Amino acid sequence: MGRQVDYYFSLASPWAYLGHAEFMRIAAAQDARVAFRPVFLRDLFDQTGGLPLPRRHPVRQRYRLVDLQRWRAARGLPLVLAPRHVPFDPAPPDRVAVVLADDAAACDAYVRAAFAAAFVEERDLADPATLAACVAAAGRDPDAVLARAQSVEIGEAYARNERAALAADVFGSPSYVLDGEVFWGQDRLALLADALASGRAPYRPA
Repeated sequence: MGRQVDYYFSLASPWAYLGHAEFMRIAAAQDARVAFRPVFLRDLFDQTGGLPLPRRHPVRQRYRLVDLQRWRAARGLPLVLAPRHVPFDPAPPDRVAVVLADDAAACDAYVRAAFAAAFVEERDLADPATLAACVAAAGRDPDAVLARAQSVEIGEAYARNERAALAADVFGSPSYVLDGEVFWGQDRLALLADALASGRAPYRPA
């Protein structure tokens, strides 16, 4: 296994959905290890000066809808622009991903199922029944995983991800961190692929 990419994301992020499959393809092609690090996005925004969507200027909100359509077409993925159950509390689905993070294949399968549930099928990702179906799609026992997701241990791990994100200068989802260099947004995936393929030294703030 080659270099590690720390993958900071939230299941509440349509941008993470749009980039997930391509990111996993790039990582596999470059023999890179993916470290799944779900984060509570609203806290991350509060800490780094970001604004939740309803508080952004209407100009930014309109541009977001246009850009989602462009990237939906570019990635060839289905995406409902305003899903019925979005926004939702991202903590329950994110915490499930924390449970599965040590098993990259299972976490990948769960994340794909969860993103599809939220942004394609318009299911409520905060509903335990929806989460259970997504966990089952990843080949894991839903009862055991959902119970562990509510544990103090997993809550602490979720909080550690946020602290690690802040320490790494991560401020949004998705962010991919390679050797300390942050690639923010799924639209930076080509640059990440080039960095992995070239083996270049990471860029640092001047």
